[in-house]
Amino acid sequence: MKIYTKTGDKGETSLFGGQRVSKDNLRIASYGTVDELNSILGIAASHLQGGEFKNLIMQLQNDLFNVGADLATPMDKTSGEIIRVDGEGITFLEETIDEWDAKVPALKNFVLPGGSTASSYLHFARTVCRRAEREVVKLSKEIDIGSEVIIYLNRLSDLLFVLARYANVESGTPDVEWQKQSMQ
Repeated sequence: MKIYTKTGDKGETSLFGGQRVSKDNLRIASYGTVDELNSILGIAASHLQGGEFKNLIMQLQNDLFNVGADLATPMDKTSGEIIRVDGEGITFLEETIDEWDAKVPALKNFVLPGGSTASSYLHFARTVCRRAEREVVKLSKEIDIGSEVIIYLNRLSDLLFVLARYANVESGTPDVEWQKQSMQ
């Protein structure tokens, strides 16, 4: 199979189901940002040792492929190959947030993005996740995409915050606390 198809050379791409759309379409931007988020998680994972933590990141990466496929598929198209985001995925994120949040010190102050390399990339992933959420919200005002993807991305950004804090704990690096001070 060739990597290049030349079908996008005029600025269009295909959605699942065959519909052709411009590459600057909001649907494409939405799942493109999810893909960007997935890549950043790959960078974060490369800074982790094996084990449960790295496995969780890899599971999230696999799940994000499903999110992208969901966004790339019009709601009226059904296929056994497309896994739609549903309440089960959202519940998984909520339970995972609770599990990993119990492994970090109670939050007493706002924290700045940073600390260990893995934590920094997880904070970066969190901000890209928030951007994806904003783009999906905007998309949802134009077309029906269901509500689950928005909820999923909202919970995922919360989980990424918790995991960034855990990465600091795991590496023995303290969170960087925000110091409220006048601007100079």
